[in-house]
Amino acid sequence: MAADAALLVGGCRVPTLRLYTWEPCALSLGYFQRVEDVPEAVARRGDPRRPLIRRRTGGGAIHHASELTFSIAADADHPLYTGPIAESYQRVHRIVATALAQFGVSAQPRGERELVSDVAGTGMCFHASHPLDLVWETPEGWAKGVGSAQRRSEGRVLHHGSIKLGPDPLEPHVATVAHGGGQVEARELGAALIGALAAASGVTPMPGELTAAELAQLEREARAFAHPAFTGRR
Repeated sequence: MAADAALLVGGCRVPTLRLYTWEPCALSLGYFQRVEDVPEAVARRGDPRRPLIRRRTGGGAIHHASELTFSIAADADHPLYTGPIAESYQRVHRIVATALAQFGVSAQPRGERELVSDVAGTGMCFHASHPLDLVWETPEGWAKGVGSAQRRSEGRVLHHGSIKLGPDPLEPHVATVAHGGGQVEARELGAALIGALAAASGVTPMPGELTAAELAQLEREARAFAHPAFTGRR
């Protein structure tokens, strides 16, 4: 996530999609959350098996396990991000829904539905929902399956997305890609996202490397991310 932050604030202005998984799994706090407001974070603070980190984007805490994480960094005047913020979320979510459909998942905006994944008294992203969140049916009922958050800074936008591939004991009752009918690998879903983004934008994403300026910013961001004062702030 330090690389995502580097793409937000420095270096190349080329729109960039990143796709990754986690090893070890980690619990990330939204930028504005307090550790004390997230019981799951308090209970696991100092657990080396589940490092606690803080994202540059907002929203609720996410346990990054059995998931595909993606980020899209671009200028604020990019067609994906122009106009009201809600519309930019909708554009990204349509791309994600198109990718998920390839695996039998019928993802839809939550609207006014009641979700089995909504849980009171928690700071976890997947246990709180917004009408624009992508949800789909599970054996238990409708549930949230994609976590989304943005950060806007100096004419740039960073969108973080988290898509659950399979069940996670720390985030029960959420919708997963496996609910579409079978196990899906992160690499498969990543390829589907690339294809959906290309179809929506008319531009085929090409593999790339961080520029020298972005690598320098990455080093600065990594030092900040690793510092206990950054994680424990707010």
